[in-house]
Amino acid sequence: MKRRLSFRLLCHAAGLLSWLLPTPFTSAESFQFALLAKRIDHRFFIQAGEGCAEAAQAQGDTCLLLGTQGPEHFRQQNQALEQALTRDLDGIALSVTHSKWLATHALQRVGKTPLITFESDLEPAEQHLRQGYVGLDNLAFGRQLAMLIQRFRPEGGRLCILTGSPRDPNHQERIRGIRQQLRGIQSTNEGVGRLNGQNGWSEPNRCPLYRAENPEKAVLQLAALLHAGPVDAIISTGSWPIYEAQAYRQHLGPLLAKLATKGVSPAIVIATNEPDAAHRALLDDGLVQAYLSLEGREIGRQSYRMMKRLALGLPIPEKIIVDSHIHLPKTRSEAPAEP
Repeated sequence: MKRRLSFRLLCHAAGLLSWLLPTPFTSAESFQFALLAKRIDHRFFIQAGEGCAEAAQAQGDTCLLLGTQGPEHFRQQNQALEQALTRDLDGIALSVTHSKWLATHALQRVGKTPLITFESDLEPAEQHLRQGYVGLDNLAFGRQLAMLIQRFRPEGGRLCILTGSPRDPNHQERIRGIRQQLRGIQSTNEGVGRLNGQNGWSEPNRCPLYRAENPEKAVLQLAALLHAGPVDAIISTGSWPIYEAQAYRQHLGPLLAKLATKGVSPAIVIATNEPDAAHRALLDDGLVQAYLSLEGREIGRQSYRMMKRLALGLPIPEKIIVDSHIHLPKTRSEAPAEP
């Protein structure tokens, strides 16, 4: 079952109430914008591109989805960004792979092209290079992932986090939020170290599992983890393990069933984009305990609107935060509260 958290757009600037009003943009000329993704063959970025393109088309503009295919890499993204900056674009929204590298390379040549970030922001030291951000509050998103795990393992236990590159700003923020929530820390500047018994939670030495950007590798990593020894909880900060729902079911289903007969199956919570029927079936069959999803299309739409305002010389909020949604099995009727 899905409990929808109240959708909100947080505008971190005063006097921008008009941003929230559904009034059309007024412009006689057509604009061309682009989303520069970490990879263009991932469902989240495909959906974000669709949302941006649909919103742009409604206003007589265009929005392109640019980037490379395959596992994300900051050098490849840097090259794609350099190529995008040679095009006559009226704005670029960038999902950041490696903040410092991009800041000292392609972002030095942004010039007058309006630049915002989406889904994955620049690190604080480099945020002066962009004009706004659209996406999740990744720290709060990490806390929500941890709250879901606390629901299934209130006594704590051995936690393993599956994540992408250690350089990805958004996934590092999510990990920090997970650890802060499980530690019971409220400060946003604390709780970045590994869990080592706080509130009953610990992380095995082999965790976190990094480099899960390849879906096949992510599934194999989880299978190897479960074969190596018992863990009580698994959090994936991205959707890689379930990118192909059937592959997840085929490789992990029998192993999870065997662990369940011994009473040692882990609680699994996965961050994902909007799940389809095959992904929901994994929930209902007990192969995943919960999803925390983000609205790729809405992030794409809001990215277009921010870029359009910049192109028209209108003020923008520094950040537009799009809420996440909790998905639970049909048999469950409650969802944890927001942090």
